[in-house]
Order: sequence, then C-alpha cells, then structure tokens
Amino acid sequence: MPPMDQGLFDIAPQRLPRHVAIIMDGNGRWARARGLARSSGHQRGADVVRELTTLCAQLRRRLGRPDYLTLYSFSMENWKRPAEEVAFLMQMYIDYLQRERQTMRDNDIRYRQIGRLDDLPDAVQAQTRQTIDETANNRGLTLTLALNYGSRGEITDAVKAIARQVRDGTLEAEQIDESTIQRHLYTADMPDPDLLIRTAGEMRLSNYLLWQISYAELYVSPVCWPDFDQEQFAKALHSFSQRNRRFGGLEDAGA
Repeated sequence: MPPMDQGLFDIAPQRLPRHVAIIMDGNGRWARARGLARSSGHQRGADVVRELTTLCAQLRRRLGRPDYLTLYSFSMENWKRPAEEVAFLMQMYIDYLQRERQTMRDNDIRYRQIGRLDDLPDAVQAQTRQTIDETANNRGLTLTLALNYGSRGEITDAVKAIARQVRDGTLEAEQIDESTIQRHLYTADMPDPDLLIRTAGEMRLSNYLLWQISYAELYVSPVCWPDFDQEQFAKALHSFSQRNRRFGGLEDAGA
C-alpha cells in the first residue's frame, strides 16, 4: 500500500465522516478500456477494497474516524448478469474473505455483511460467517460488504418483520414510527452514512441504502473504481470536510 496521503491529517477529526458508504462502479468499463476481460476489472477492484479499507483503518486509529466503511459489492439485480460472471464473483468473494482475514486481524477490523445472506452459495455463506465470527472482537473500523443487497428488499424485510409483531400482538400499529423501521433494517446497529461516494461518474443511487442516506453528503467521482486510489479517496474526504451539513435546518439566523 502506498504511503498515506499526509494531507488527510490537515482535516480536523470532527470534520471527517463517521460512516462512509461507497457504490463501487466501473470495473467493467475499466477493463474494456484496456482490452481486458471484465474479471480483470473485478480483480483490480478487490485490490482497491484492500487499499482503502486499510487506509480507513489507519485513519480511525490515528484520527478517530471513520468508524464504518460500507461497500456495495453485489446487488440483488446483479444475478441478471451472465452466469459465468456471477460464478467468478462468488469465487472472488470466497477468495477475498479467506485472504483478507489476516489483514482484518492485523488492522483490528470488524467484518459485517448486509443483504440476504441465505440466498448466496453455501461456500460464500460459510466464509462470510467465519469472517464475521473471527473478527467479532475487533474494535477498530467496521467493514461491511453489501452482498446480495437491495434497499427495497431490505425495507420489505423490515416491513414483514414489523407486520409479524403486530400480528402476534407484541407491537401496536400506533407504536410504529421511524425508529421502529430503523431497528428492523439490516443496519440497525450502525449509524447512517455521512458520506456516499459513487465512482465512474454515474448519477444514480442504484437501490443502495435508500432509507439510511436521507441526509448523507453525495460525492460522485468520474474515476472508475479500479483507479479510485487513496488520492481520489482523500479528495472525497476533503470535499466532505468543507460541507455545511444543515439536516434541513438553516445555515445561520439570516439564511
């Protein structure tokens, strides 16, 4: 991993996001532009995940933030891709988790997964659960992969769980509020993202954390994910640090 961008230490810790969420886009375009197979883009993208995860872990250790990094890795809609590409991605997740558990231990990283885990291949489920178990006592950065994830599916699952409680008489319909829904999301024990980054210049949310990003700051980079190095990540953090987050309120009394 290249040396950390020292300019990051110029940012006051309280101006850094506590939770960064990223839509990692552009692996295929990166590979196509170089005359390579799409798999090459995915493999390079996995290297970037390691680099930025390690960087975030170092930042948290030295500056106290970010606490959470959540990466959109495989959506429910991605099952529509060619079968050979899906099979490659599933094997890549297995290899990544096996390979990176030591990196997570070395950097005190706790691993999480959000999405419908039970619908993934058995080998992916096994590696995911093993990684979660082996890193459960780590106290540094929390790395979460959104794997077989879709925000509409997440909200649907939350509504079903709440409906079952109403049916069973353990919850009154009149008691349902925003906090009730929040508690039933996959991210119930995580703060909402402060910063959402999307690479490859796409201007859409792609069914990602739709409830949670209600007040997130958005940063869209034209750079494809395999080229989104720590310099590009530093640009996103610097941009965030200069934002005035009002959460629907006024900037000042005269605004």
